[in-house]
Amino acid sequence: MSVKIKAVATQLPKYYKETKEILPFVETWLADQDDRLRRKTIKIFEGAGVDKRYSIMDPIEVFTKTSFEDRNAIYKREVVPLAEKAVQKALDKACWQATDLDYIISVSCTGIMIPSIDAYLINSMGMRPDIYRLPVTEMGCVAGVSGLIYAQQFLTANPGKKAAVLAIEAPTATFQLEDYSMANMVSAAIFGDGCACVLLSSHDDDGPVMKAHEMYHFPDATHMMGFDLVNSGLQMVLDKAVPETIASHFPAIIHPFLEKQGLSIEDIDHLIFHPGGKKIVQTVEELFAGLGKDINDTKEVLRLYGNMSSATVLFVLERFMTQNLQTGERGLMLSFGPGFTAQRILLEW
Repeated sequence: MSVKIKAVATQLPKYYKETKEILPFVETWLADQDDRLRRKTIKIFEGAGVDKRYSIMDPIEVFTKTSFEDRNAIYKREVVPLAEKAVQKALDKACWQATDLDYIISVSCTGIMIPSIDAYLINSMGMRPDIYRLPVTEMGCVAGVSGLIYAQQFLTANPGKKAAVLAIEAPTATFQLEDYSMANMVSAAIFGDGCACVLLSSHDDDGPVMKAHEMYHFPDATHMMGFDLVNSGLQMVLDKAVPETIASHFPAIIHPFLEKQGLSIEDIDHLIFHPGGKKIVQTVEELFAGLGKDINDTKEVLRLYGNMSSATVLFVLERFMTQNLQTGERGLMLSFGPGFTAQRILLEW
């Protein structure tokens, strides 16, 4: 029995601001810094390709100096109800009950919770006491795709079962008020908060089939992306060479994977790509442009919500799930994250 994606649902926090509304907060934050840094940071925000982003915190809270303990407490307080809404929306779309789930995978890298989010959902949503849990905490932006891969492996080994993959991220809770590095400026300009839930099944359900998946690990690239745990919280690590590194490895990421399935990029109808940031999007768009492919849905998700780490590619996937795609059409999911790693999934409708 093949594994299919039954439903995708997304959920956003209650606070949101357009980028133009955030700029006065940025100006105040950088008031004591030199003019060059202020001008450059404002330019980064204005050119990030993000029109609006959502947050689990009011902007005043984001730009107020607090402890790691206080920020993480807000994360713990806000993400559980947000996650519950996303899971319930997905269950409603699939016409499933919480007790139908055999496996729940929760992914998040922007806060620390032990027990993890899924444990709270098992109680609040009345899931079965024998449900399997897998929290994934340290894979960053790539974890949404990772969760789907882990779910597919479980469901392949256990026919007739159902799984939920939950990706919930609050990058605004990791914002470092005393970090004036370009990595912090860029991350502040592109990231937003959001949550997504994907339901998968090895029953005879409707939905695109997960035909294949693979992970690709860049050699000697652990320094390129991630977080450093410092006294003030999770401090962004983001190497400026990420887009160029992706471009140099791109043929090895895409072509051998498709060739193993007897396909080429010309056989792919849809690109379901994680919008890491404007430069990465432009890099991938240029690589695909000569092949007649577009990533318009990826760019639109970045514009509307920003980069929501692991949840973002699932927002892109939801857009494709609402389209009237024809039987036999194929989609390629692609995401990048700390490690440095690229992960891809071949879908067929």
